[in-house]
Amino acid sequence: MEQGRARGAAEHPERWPRTTGRVPEQARDEQARGEHTHGTQPQDAHPRDAYPEDVHPRDAYPHDRPAPAGTTAGDPAPGASRLVRRHSVRGQVLDALRAALVGGELAPGVVYSAPALGLRLGVSATPVREAMQQLAVEGAVEVVPNRGFRVVERTPRELRELAEVRALIEVPVMLRLARTLPAGRWAELRPLAEATAAAAAHGDLAPYAEADRAFHRALLGLAGNEQLVAVADDLHRRSQWPLVSPPATRRADLVADAAEHGALLDALAAGDLTVVESLIREHFTGSGN
Repeated sequence: MEQGRARGAAEHPERWPRTTGRVPEQARDEQARGEHTHGTQPQDAHPRDAYPEDVHPRDAYPHDRPAPAGTTAGDPAPGASRLVRRHSVRGQVLDALRAALVGGELAPGVVYSAPALGLRLGVSATPVREAMQQLAVEGAVEVVPNRGFRVVERTPRELRELAEVRALIEVPVMLRLARTLPAGRWAELRPLAEATAAAAAHGDLAPYAEADRAFHRALLGLAGNEQLVAVADDLHRRSQWPLVSPPATRRADLVADAAEHGALLDALAAGDLTVVESLIREHFTGSGN
């Protein structure tokens, strides 16, 4: 699923999320143990923006200060475990919001507040706000002062431009790999292609989008260039965000899209460069768009 499509996008924030669900109990338990508390600062605290939230500067003790009792200079700072748990909650919230974007549950043009989304996800507003700020960096939402975050309204032209950029990056790489890799290497990716087909058969857009990206990451990963994979995956994710008024996505559309993965592997194994290039370009434009 290469172009933005969504089913039944919510028109009001209180209706979201439906299919994404709440953050798992484990993450909420971690949060309850102190990841997002907002107590009064100690009088000797440094400015909050100089340190990660909820980690007092005394916890991030420097090397020229004696380590706390019961620890050695090489031990993690006392606040480190809380930071890991906090980042875990934020990561799960970010995954949930990304799935909601792809599925159309976060509707283009609608403003969502962090407290309202946090209530739906079962977490505080803090990890939601942090996740939305990351989405703002990625271009999925924009900050609305004193209100929250508005989902960016995308146009068909933007999606066409993304498809063009992806083709400029990925087509030469895939043609080079088709010339140099043995057929057996492509067979190793069959399970990922089958996973996209299984997700498509269920008709759920967000799980299919993730399986789709996993397949394409594995394809490009054979080039051995991690930066290439990261850049291409970011473009791919952005191409999956829905349009302002997206056409309804049918299960048949996803099944047809997933079938192109198997056809691409066949062409790559056969070394048929003409078919490889044609399939990739058509795949990027997205069926039905």
